[in-house]
Amino acid sequence: MELTIDSLKMRTAGLYMIIGWFLSGCANQPAARTYFSDAISYCKTVKQLNEVVKHAGFSPIVASRNYAYANIAAYECIAGGYPRQYRSLAEQLNGLKKMPEAAVKKEIDFEFAAMLSFCEVGETVTFPEGSMKTFTDSLKNSAKESGMPSIMFDHSVEYASMVSKAILAWSKGDHYAATRNAALYNVVDSPGRWVPTPPAYQSAIEPHWQEIRPMGIESAGKFIPPPPIPYNMKDTNGAYFKQVMAVKRARDSLTPGQQHIAEFWDDLGGKLNVEGHIMFVTKKFSPPGHWMNIVGIASEKAKADFKKTVAAYTLTSICMFDSFIQCWAEKFKSNMVRPETVINRFIDPDWRPLLQTPPFPEYTCGHSTVSSAAAEALTKMYGDNFAYVDTSELEFGIASRSFTSFRQAAEENNRARFYGGIHFHPSCTISTVYGKKVADFIIGKLKLEQ
Repeated sequence: MELTIDSLKMRTAGLYMIIGWFLSGCANQPAARTYFSDAISYCKTVKQLNEVVKHAGFSPIVASRNYAYANIAAYECIAGGYPRQYRSLAEQLNGLKKMPEAAVKKEIDFEFAAMLSFCEVGETVTFPEGSMKTFTDSLKNSAKESGMPSIMFDHSVEYASMVSKAILAWSKGDHYAATRNAALYNVVDSPGRWVPTPPAYQSAIEPHWQEIRPMGIESAGKFIPPPPIPYNMKDTNGAYFKQVMAVKRARDSLTPGQQHIAEFWDDLGGKLNVEGHIMFVTKKFSPPGHWMNIVGIASEKAKADFKKTVAAYTLTSICMFDSFIQCWAEKFKSNMVRPETVINRFIDPDWRPLLQTPPFPEYTCGHSTVSSAAAEALTKMYGDNFAYVDTSELEFGIASRSFTSFRQAAEENNRARFYGGIHFHPSCTISTVYGKKVADFIIGKLKLEQ
């Protein structure tokens, strides 16, 4: 058949019409969407676990594990749904293998799945069965009330469960269960060695935490700080005696501003109060819980989307988890005595620090270490010179504090432990350096955004 110019034009026009009809049909197809695009939804989910951890009385060290695994589960849901934006942490974190893939991604709300997976893993690693059930049920009800199709709801729940199972299976290889039955700390009352402190005289917590598998660093001994100033209370002109007296003088002459700094960063999860014959415990967030709050504050101020918010929580929690392992390795290597013990024995038996001394050795400082690590993670996610107001402590009756950057907050934290009378200042400054080392290594190793 001979083609004329006119017939060719007609055929071409017809082809364009067919393509137009096809594209129009595709455009009208129900596209995959999320019913939880607001990042605040995820912040509230993390806050819920924060409440569970607080009331369950987990130590800050164990709390870091709770947050890390739960956030990683959520992150893997996001990476599975948005592979062009975020990379899976599988084969990047120690021992974490390839994640299960969704069969039909278009019929999954990955943000919804992320929150469900966070709740399932968070509840499982914190042990109180059903502790997140009411909140999880509220998420499911919200999804249904917002009009989520039943097939999307079912597939999202199924995908969240697949990811949760993979993360929980991975978590079982971190040696945590074995440390539950490990030997207690052996208290040896020799000069310079840590012993339990008032008012609870509690045994040292988690003396085997350095045996836990890190997530990013290769081992607990990846970054070894210099040894502490040698114990010596006989030389009144020596470095050790001087740092002891520095703590006492600071505590005895605190300004209102310094006291506020100390109390703001106290973060003692369970404070034992003794009034006559009555003893009771008041509960607050531990250091990881405080920094989880800061992540939420920063994400909201930065107007970060849901996906980036999950990534920020995840990176921060991984850095804190590994920095606790690094810190605890040194604590139970040096076994250094606390300022309160030394001052009571040699200077003033009635002296008490402003803050209650936590039950583990002095060197290095856990809060300063993890705060520095968290600050580096957040600086990576939201930049330096990120000014914010930390309102985390308002619920405990402590006024908020303003910071010009996350690093400034970490620097203030190392002064807080000194003002509180529970750490020698050199311990805190060294801890800030080594928390940053851990975080810098992890930030350099992990590739989150594509």
